Amino acid sequence: MAVSDTLIGTVFDGRYKIVRKLGAGGMADVYLAEDQELGRRVAIKILNDRHAADDQFIERFRREAKNAAGLSHPNIVSIYDRGEAEGTYYIAMEFLDGRSLKELIVGRGPAPIKISIEYARQILAAIGFAHRHGIVHRDIKPHNVLVGPEGRLKVTDFGIARSGASQMTEVGSIIGTAQYLSPEQARGAPVDQTSDLYSLGVVLFELLTGQVPFTGDTPLEIAMKHLSEPPKAPSELRPEVPHDLDLVVLRALAKDPSDRYESAEEMDADLERVLQGLPVGDETAAAATAVLSGAGAMAAAPTSIIARPPSAAPPPRPAPPGATPPAGYYGYEGPPRRRRPVWPWVLAVLLLAAAGVAAWFAYTKIQDQLNNTKPVPVPNVIDLRVELAKTKLTEHGFVPKVKPSTSETVPKGVVFDQNPLAGSKLAKNSPVQITVSTGPPQVPVPNVIGKNRDDAVATLSNAGLTYMVVSVHSPKPPDTVTGQFPHPGTHVKKGSKVQINVSTGPQPVTVPNVVGQPFDQASSTLQNAGFGVKRTNVDSNQPADTVVSESPTSAAPGSTITLSVSKGPKQSTVPDVTSEDEASAKSDLQSAGFKVVVQRQTVTDPGLDGIVLSQSPHGGMKADQGSTVTIVVGQTAPPPPPPTP
Repeated sequence: MAVSDTLIGTVFDGRYKIVRKLGAGGMADVYLAEDQELGRRVAIKILNDRHAADDQFIERFRREAKNAAGLSHPNIVSIYDRGEAEGTYYIAMEFLDGRSLKELIVGRGPAPIKISIEYARQILAAIGFAHRHGIVHRDIKPHNVLVGPEGRLKVTDFGIARSGASQMTEVGSIIGTAQYLSPEQARGAPVDQTSDLYSLGVVLFELLTGQVPFTGDTPLEIAMKHLSEPPKAPSELRPEVPHDLDLVVLRALAKDPSDRYESAEEMDADLERVLQGLPVGDETAAAATAVLSGAGAMAAAPTSIIARPPSAAPPPRPAPPGATPPAGYYGYEGPPRRRRPVWPWVLAVLLLAAAGVAAWFAYTKIQDQLNNTKPVPVPNVIDLRVELAKTKLTEHGFVPKVKPSTSETVPKGVVFDQNPLAGSKLAKNSPVQITVSTGPPQVPVPNVIGKNRDDAVATLSNAGLTYMVVSVHSPKPPDTVTGQFPHPGTHVKKGSKVQINVSTGPQPVTVPNVVGQPFDQASSTLQNAGFGVKRTNVDSNQPADTVVSESPTSAAPGSTITLSVSKGPKQSTVPDVTSEDEASAKSDLQSAGFKVVVQRQTVTDPGLDGIVLSQSPHGGMKADQGSTVTIVVGQTAPPPPPPTP
């Protein structure tokens, strides 16, 4: 089946109802679809007709699905499903209701410096995660970065990404988009993770200035500039760019991969320093200086690579000495005929021409003055982008005056009011005020790090922001804010959500079990494990100074553990039960809280039968309650058996 827009309204692969087309690329078409099994919206990327039978494109398509499916990260578009259906191949992925970063740059121009850094750090988080999993993206560009409604960036299109060990090649081709190619990609050489960092340097340059560092009429011309031409510092195009941010961008754009950042984490650390107003390291400054000096650039490209315009024909060589000039060149027969001078006539013609030109200029000047004072209608520039509106007013002879103003509904950079209104008549060169949206009202994110949870929430609410609490283990005291996103000082739309990380205290660990140990031994064991000890004496049948319980059994390092320690059993006076009968003796001892053990002793006196002869401990002594008292009870010997007859 041919894949086309006839898919809209159909159910693809028995599961995905196609809603509308989102876009098309050189390799695939992307549709918005409803997953009828899971009841969610997804983006379906379907290999287009002309590539559905091309083994190389099919392999690239499968590689994209495989690479991205193995990367689960908040800044990478999630892959839900992949498969083959209706004569082609597809990928079902996360749908983001937003725009590409390229659309934002084209539509809004350069981003605020802090937003540019924040966006770059989110992309670094994504590609750094991919690099740690052995994947090099190889096509980092703003077209492949999607911006969600709350400013969350997600990197997509791992179609030309490769693992570090991959030997797959595409002979004779330069993979990627020319404006964002690394020099090694332009040469067709092997690439590593520093190639992605170079491309990100181009993206950050574009975020800051609204333009890419290298342009040209052909992809080959642009590629040669990546190889041989040093980039400008962003501050040359936008003076408010900090010097240290220039250094970060220029180091990322080093021609030699060994001069760039070694990892996404290293580049992110420098961007964090720039945000905090701290200088970047000497290594970054040295690398950036080398980039500006042209270090690592190739020599000028040979003329066989980029064709030069045809040169003018060489001038004719003079005739050799003695040669006869051709007829009509300058020879004639006989002496020249005397002529009248022509300069008076030339002078007269020039004077007449000058008079005519002066009259013409006088006439046009009078006409211009008349035209400038003649009222003309003001054009309608509402709903136009500011640059287009200014151009239109200027072309009609007016002087545009820009008035910035916030708007909840009108996109940033778009005119939503003008004064005078369209159709009003004014003399040329009159001012026309245009009110341009600066986007929704922005508020700075306050710094709540170090505050307790309640104070942080109150601070955010007072600033017109909402919040989301994430509990984290931390050495900081419980209920203390340890981090926040967006970072302090970032300007965001009023009502935006700020994530705050709130400490729940250090990570709990298991407390050593010391129950049954003597207190001194138990205390030493706990202190060696990093805990404090508190003693509580309790009544117990256990021997004195024995630990009978501990609390808690799981706690953060440095916590205090309470040990319940036996005071030893209670003691009572042992009753004197000698001379009592066995039953009375046992009753008296048990009533006093003692256990009784009976031993028998043979007696000859029948009067001592069943009588307690002695006891241990003796009557009147102190003994632990619950301990054992042994009594010796008399027992007469049985009579001897009668004699046998």
